[in-house]
Amino acid sequence: MPQDNRLEVNRRDLMIAGAATAASAALPHGAFAQDALRRIPAGASVSTAVGFTVNGTPRELTADNRLTLLDALRESLQLTGTKKGCDHGQCGACTVMVNGRRINSCLSLAVMHEGDEIETIEGIGAPDTLDPMQAAFIEHDGYQCGYCTPGQICSAKAVLEEIKAGIPSHVTADITAEMRVTNDEIRERMSGNICRCGAYANILSAINDVAENEA
Repeated sequence: MPQDNRLEVNRRDLMIAGAATAASAALPHGAFAQDALRRIPAGASVSTAVGFTVNGTPRELTADNRLTLLDALRESLQLTGTKKGCDHGQCGACTVMVNGRRINSCLSLAVMHEGDEIETIEGIGAPDTLDPMQAAFIEHDGYQCGYCTPGQICSAKAVLEEIKAGIPSHVTADITAEMRVTNDEIRERMSGNICRCGAYANILSAINDVAENEA
């Protein structure tokens, strides 16, 4: 006897309708609810035009909403100095400056940075015009393979700015006192930047050297 699939189809439709009704009840009425319930085909992507300033130059691109700032810099803008390490915000190789504060660019979406000021390692210095931190890393041999170095330098510069601004860390004993550059402060603040080659002592010396020259 042929199988009657009408009950199965009706049951499935009923479940879909019930789920949609429950979802609509939990959402605000009007256009927003309609947008939230609108189905996006599987595999479809949504792109957004975004503009920001990178190393002093205005840049614009149309980015997939899922594109990270790291991939936008490396793949779309060809600024490959910023490195992709773990891609999970754990190694610090992708550190860049956004509006004067360091972030892991692998954890941030490009479309979130409309109008922002972004600085990468390419904007910090060039071979013939080295930033003092870059020169100190060279002098103190603060790198070996060099893969983590761009992120290390971006973080190192930010560390000194944070201390100068009086922003405390977990090892700051007295947050009401004048902030000082110490080995403990540097180690704590640089702990998010991993060097697989183990050049930590040399990195510490480089940062201390720059701090002393700026004092």
